Order: sequence, then structure tokens, then C-alpha cells
Amino acid sequence: MDGTILVADDDRTIRAVLTQALTRAGCKVRATGSIETLWRWIDEGDGDVVISDVNLPDGDGLEMLPAIKRKRKDLPVIIISAQNTVITAIKASELGAYDYLPKPFDLKKLLSKVNKALSNQGSNNNIIQQDGAVDQELPLIGSSPLMQDVYRFLARVLHTDLSTIITGESGTGKDLLAHTMHDLGPRAPMDFVRINISSSNIDKIEGTLIGGKEDLNISPALKSSTIYFDEISEMSDETQLQLLDLLRSDAVISKNYRFISSSRLSLQNLISQGIIREDLFYRLNVVNINLPPLRDRVGDIPDLTKHFLQQSALSGMPKKVISAKAIQLLQNAPWAGNIRELENFINSLVVLISDEEITPIHVEENLNLIPSVNSNELDADNGKLSSSVEKHIKRYFDLHGDSLPPPGLYNRILKEIELPLIALSLSATRGNQIKTSELLGINRNTLRKKIKDLDIVVTRSKKMM
Repeated sequence: MDGTILVADDDRTIRAVLTQALTRAGCKVRATGSIETLWRWIDEGDGDVVISDVNLPDGDGLEMLPAIKRKRKDLPVIIISAQNTVITAIKASELGAYDYLPKPFDLKKLLSKVNKALSNQGSNNNIIQQDGAVDQELPLIGSSPLMQDVYRFLARVLHTDLSTIITGESGTGKDLLAHTMHDLGPRAPMDFVRINISSSNIDKIEGTLIGGKEDLNISPALKSSTIYFDEISEMSDETQLQLLDLLRSDAVISKNYRFISSSRLSLQNLISQGIIREDLFYRLNVVNINLPPLRDRVGDIPDLTKHFLQQSALSGMPKKVISAKAIQLLQNAPWAGNIRELENFINSLVVLISDEEITPIHVEENLNLIPSVNSNELDADNGKLSSSVEKHIKRYFDLHGDSLPPPGLYNRILKEIELPLIALSLSATRGNQIKTSELLGINRNTLRKKIKDLDIVVTRSKKMM
């Protein structure tokens, strides 16, 4: 390593250890226990990397970050802190810290981050490198303004007992956010109980919340647990009324649960349409957190991609890097399935591509892997669907030239046909799953599973007179 490191920490021992380790690594070090002195060095143009504690006798290292960014935009600042809370990590992220390490930190890890900061300075690195370690301090990935709003909101509600509804399109990370609120909050030692509304009747919900349903083989949740209702928009009118009565009961109230719910549909719209009960909504929705779709936070795609590549390497899959131009292609893609779709796409690239580096060609070929069925072509060949599908499959094989397509073609083609078939059938029956299962000639449980697997949004509407 070669560069000047500015160290600010009120602990003399930490300053001595860092000075010795960084000097041995080849760096010049200037260390202080004062924010005032640190700022003077920065103002004079000294230093290539800053390592700063949060709490210093004459100031706050985090609060100093905006001033540093205004003065020297490209100066990396690594925050170290004994305040190991999500709020500290969130604040460090949104204020533009290069990295954040909780105390006590691993010295080798800190040196690695300093080396990385020095290496990236002033260069146009076209590869996002993976160092084999995934930062766990902040489970949610992204530094875009919209995600910073989510972080700030999360910081405010994390240590409260307020019932919360998380809204956002399918694949935006609602389950992850719900788990984060539980795992990083005071209820972490207790259960996190996920109740899938679309596949749970009121008996199952009651058995989970208060017990008394031994015949269903359900163990009731422990007192003070977090109860997560997944996709509350999918409840029938009868289930909504029964759940409301259950939530009002002394048996549930005495359990001191915290309720978190999720919905991929606008609940306000469903209330206005009479699909969701207003009284149930306000019992579950004290505060609302909305997760933005990936198309509104494309600046986070590089970080998300890096994270998914790291995770795949840790799980035993081949280690890959990705070029900057390939990242640009990812940022231009629509990602209708949001983060989940991006993650699946990255994992498929890791498995299917033999090269160590993922290039624009790899991305482009796989983004266009299966052409979507064009409904205008269904009129060709006397309107036979089989003829239209045959043309698309043939074109798909032609795209690969002399090579065969990746394995798994059968299931991919079936999914392409199943999704519009089930979605249009549900629309024709106005969301009535009993009628839809009869129309399709499949079991109702099978239909429910396919709706979940294919991420089909089901809305119920009444017939207009």
C-alpha cells in the first residue's frame, strides 16, 4: 500500500495500533483524537484515505461526512464505531461513507478496505471486484435516494412496537425488510412467524396466534414474537372479518405481538373498491413503508450485482467478476420482477457462463433468452396457438446457432405459456379462484401454488349491473 492515511479516534491505543499496522503496510499515517485537527488536515489537502471514529471529544465523525464530501468529493472515509446499531450503519451509508466497520473490528479486514480504497482512487476501474466477504452490517443493499428514505424510515420504527405495512411490487424485498425489522430490533430473541395469507385459513391463523388447534398440528407463537402477514390483499371478505375479531380478542392482545404485513397492491385503492376492510387496514397500518421498484433505483444495480456475485461465490458457485459495460446493460433492462428477477438472472449467469468475467455479450444474450409471445401473431396459421409457439421456439433455437440453449428449456417455455393463461383466466372470473380452477380443470391448491410461484397479482371485483 502507498498513501497517506488520516486516523481520528479518541482511543490512544487504537490510534497506536492503526498507526503501527498501516506503517508496516507501507503507508504514511497522521493520527489525532480531534475532529478539529482532522478537518484542518483535510482542508489543507492532506490524506488519501480517512479512518474516523463516530464519537470524538469535539465532534461527531458521521456529522462531518457531508462537509468532507463538499470539500473533497473523492476522499474515501471509513467509519469505525462502537455504536453497532443499524442506525449507525444506515447513517454512514446515506451520508456517503466509503465503508463502515463496527468495533471491535478485524484489523486485517480494515487494512483490506484501506488498500481497496487506495487502489480505486482516481482510477476508472471497469471491473466490480469480489473480495469474498459480504458486509452484514446492513442487510438492505443500495445507496440511492429512494433507499436512503427507506433507511431513515427503518431507523425511526425499528425499536417501536408500531404495526407496520410494507408495500411494494413483487420482488422488491418486502420479506427481507420484515426480517430486518425483526432481527435488528428488540424482539430478535423471539420468534419471527410468517403467515402466508393466500394459503392460510382462519383456523390456521388462529392456531398460530393463540393455539387451541392441536388437530392442525400447529405450535402457537411465543409471547412478544413478530407476526408477519404476507400479502394481506389476498384475504377473502370472511377471513378479513374473522381476523379483525381475532386481533381484537384478549387472547391475542395478551400475547403482545408486533404485527408486520405486506402487500404488493395499493391497499388504499383496494379499500376504495370495497375489497379490503377499512377497519382491518387501520388496525394493521399504523405506519407504512414503501419499497421502490428497481426501475426507480437503477443506481443501486451495481451494488446489488456485486452482492449477488459475492453470495453465489460463498454458496459454492464459481467466482465471477462483471465488466462496467455489462453493468450498464443491466441498468437499462426493465426488471419487471425487480430485485428477485435480477438475483435470479445473476445466478443463472454464474452457472451458465464458463468465463471468469461476465461481459456485455453474456448479458445481452441472456436478457433476450426467450422472446415473449406476441399476441398479434396468434392470428397466423388459422389462429392456432401451437403454430405460433412453434415459430417462437424455432427462433429461439436459431438465436443459439450451432449451440444448444441452456438446460431447463421445458420449464421455461411452460412458464411463458402458463403465466398469461392463468392471469387471463383469473381476470375472466374476476379473481374467483374456485371458478378459475374449474375453468382450467386443475386442483384449487395447484392453482394457488402456481399463482404464488408465477407472482400473479389477483384482484377480486364484483360484477357491475
